[in-house]
Amino acid sequence: MTEQQSHQRQMQIKASDETLKGVYANTMQVFHTKQEFVLDFMNTFPPAGTLNARVIISPAHLKQIIAVLVENLNKYEGNFGKVEASEALSNTIGFQA
Repeated sequence: MTEQQSHQRQMQIKASDETLKGVYANTMQVFHTKQEFVLDFMNTFPPAGTLNARVIISPAHLKQIIAVLVENLNKYEGNFGKVEASEALSNTIGFQA
């Protein structure tokens, strides 16, 4: 098999209708161990919040994801203008007294 033929193989990915709808997240928390990163995507609207998705990945895969996100953000900004970063978020969720 030539290199060109091997690049032409396609993988069929199955997804339920529910998964294809997607979920909204306005908050994300990251935890890690030596072996993996845990990305928690949440929708928070005080006084409550919902964990919508938890993604567990290897450190090497996280580096690939970061590279792809940076590449796509650069393309986005090239098309639509610079995106200003949000203010830094605190490590707490909800109202503080």
